[in-house]
Formats: sequence, structure tokens, C-alpha cells
Amino acid sequence: MDRSSRLPGFYQRSVAERAAVVAAWASLDAAEQAALMGAQGLTPELADKLIENVVGVHGLPLGIATNFQINGHDVLVPMAIEEPSVVAGASFAAKLIRAGGGFKTSSTAPEMIGQIQVLDIPDLDAAQNAVLSRRDDLMEIARQQNQMMVDLGGGPRDIEVRLLKETAVGPMMVIHLIYDCRDAMGANMVNTACEAMAGTIEKITGGRVGLRILSNLADRRTSKAEGVVPVAELAFEGYTGERVVQGIVEAWAFAAADPYRAATHNKGIMNGVDPVVIVTGNDWRAIEAGAHSYAARSGRYTSLTTWGKDAQGNLVGSLEMPTAVGIVGGFTRVHPTTRAALKVLGVKTAQELAEIIVAVGLAQNLAALRALATEGIQKGHMALHARQLAIAAGATDAQIEQVVARLMVGHQFTLEAAQEILRGL
Repeated sequence: MDRSSRLPGFYQRSVAERAAVVAAWASLDAAEQAALMGAQGLTPELADKLIENVVGVHGLPLGIATNFQINGHDVLVPMAIEEPSVVAGASFAAKLIRAGGGFKTSSTAPEMIGQIQVLDIPDLDAAQNAVLSRRDDLMEIARQQNQMMVDLGGGPRDIEVRLLKETAVGPMMVIHLIYDCRDAMGANMVNTACEAMAGTIEKITGGRVGLRILSNLADRRTSKAEGVVPVAELAFEGYTGERVVQGIVEAWAFAAADPYRAATHNKGIMNGVDPVVIVTGNDWRAIEAGAHSYAARSGRYTSLTTWGKDAQGNLVGSLEMPTAVGIVGGFTRVHPTTRAALKVLGVKTAQELAEIIVAVGLAQNLAALRALATEGIQKGHMALHARQLAIAAGATDAQIEQVVARLMVGHQFTLEAAQEILRGL
């Protein structure tokens, strides 16, 4: 029988019980289980080999989002994040989309763009023609920098030329190297190839090469997730399904039209995206940069998601965004928790990981819009915030739940209120 990510009551189990369920799901060995539990995670000694001036390590809570069904396969999703309600929200939204057949995802080839800036060119148009006429020679230079990637089916794919005739420092040419990175994120290999091409480009163009660096606007390396929520699944506590669908579509329309709302709307998407990127050892700053620049590619910043209704009145949503992530090399190879998280996900390619990431982003956006369009974002969020306040006030074990309950009744979500309640206990 196929495994199911539908785990009713998962949140009610102890940490050890939840960890045991995930270990059984992914067939984790003892070391991998210990890594997830923090016993054998990143050590100061290993951290000292990864970055400069190390004095310790910093951990984040690692949760599991349940209920995800993607292209017919069930997935448990590890998420590393400090913000309350995100894991719960993504799990709940995945359950709603599961009722409509689960997520349908797709992705483009894992092609990154390397940029080479060329200045002081005597004749831009002639230089452009010259570069394009030497396309094969430039591709061969790039190919020679990483034969292993070429053997794996990746490597340089094309050369493109853009002319920026009016900039603050005068006209310049920008050459794009299109490079297929396969299962790597690819920054280092793209940068190496761009640097290797620089000397030949100067000879071809008669200009001076400036920057040689990849672009984080990875608009050739995108992933898309789509989902349907049956209208009946959205009815709750006096809200009809039709009313909730309409409220979600109206909330999305606000973000699509207004950049001030779109910024917060897209931040909610990244609440789902970033924790998966982080726990799998990928560069969440690059993902953030790519997502927000992609949202502004039309010249106006707007929503990354789209929400609407189908002919039956069901809610239909989609998310498409750049997803430059890898499952080999760099941090993914050396961090024990990252390796265990990738095993829980069960991904075999970087594209599979990217598609899971956008599915989680779509789910988190749905959870936020549903709350905003109905009871407000604070009801569920503040219950979890109250738990943090109780811990900060010094509550332990059973005291935490008592303090949380009284904070919720009094609707005073301050550290002082939590301390006062604790003193009363």
C-alpha cells in the first residue's frame, strides 16, 4: 500500500512520536534520526570549516508539513522556520487541495543565466554580430570548464546578446550564457564559465569586460504548481464555501492590483518556500531575489500567484516562480540534517525538489488568504504566539498550556500579561 502524507492527529503526538513516524516514512537510520532530533546536527567543528569566524551554531525549529499530494505521490515536507502557524497553515491548505486531486506541478529545464558585462565598445551593433558569429567558440570555452557536468547531460546551451544603449556610464553590451546545471544550483560553475570566456570576448568585441556573474532572476528555471479546492471544502463556522471562494479571489485581486498589498501577499508565499529551501541547504536569499524580481518582470510589482473560480465554482490557484535549487554539492553534501531532510522528501532530482517547493508556497498562500478573507489572520496565529510568550515568561511543561489558555481568554498578548498569569499559578 502506498504511503499517505495524510496523518490525522499528527500535531497532537509528542516530538519523539512524530520523529518516529517520519523516520519510518523515510527509512532513516539512527544517525539520520539523530540529525533531525538535533543530537547530531551541525557541530561547531564542522561549521568552522564552512564559514569564517565561527563561534557556534544556530538552529531553527524543524517541523513536518503533512497532507501533501503532488502529481499523485504523497510527500512529507520538512520545514525549518521560527514563525508560528506556517507549518500548520501549509498542512491545512494541502489537505484542502488534496480534496481536489492534489497539486499538479511542472518545471522547465534547470538553466541558469550567466552575465558578462562589456564596456568601451567602439561599435555595439558590429560587436553584437561578432559575438553571435563566434557563438560556438564561446560555448566550447564554457564547456571545457566542467566536463563532468557535460557528461551528466548539462553544460552550456546558448549565447545571447543584449544591448543596453543608455546607462549611467554609457552604452554597454551584456552577454548571457545559458547553462544547464542539472541537479546543482550552479552558481559556481556558471561564474567559472563566465570568467573563462572574458578574454576571448574582449578580443571579439574590442571592449573591456566588467562583471562576470550569474543572475538570480532565473526566469528560464521556473516551476509551477496548480491546485483546485472543491467549494464545499471551504465552508466552516457560518461561512459558506461560495463566500470563502469569493473572499479569496477578492483578496488575490487586491494583491494583483496593488504593490503595497502584493509585497505582503508574496511574503506569505515565501513563508512556505523559504523553510523548505533552508532545510534542504539551498540559498534562500537567491530564491527571494529571484521571486521578487520575477514578480516585477512586467514593470510593475504584482502577485506571484493567481486565484479564480472554475465553471463549478471551485477555487483554482497557481504559482509560478524561479526555483534555482540543487540537491548535490555545497551545503547539501555536508550538513547532516539537510541530507536527512532530502531523504524524507524522497527527491531524486533538483526539479522534483523545486516542484515541491512551489507547491508548499501555493499552499501557504491559500492558508493566509483563507484566514484573511474570513476570520482574520490573528485568530490562529495569536494562539501560537501566546505559546512563545508563555515560554519567554518562564513557563514550563504543563504551565505553558495554562498560560496560553488564559492569554487567549483575556486577549492580552504581551510578555507582562504572561508573567502576571504565571505568578498567579
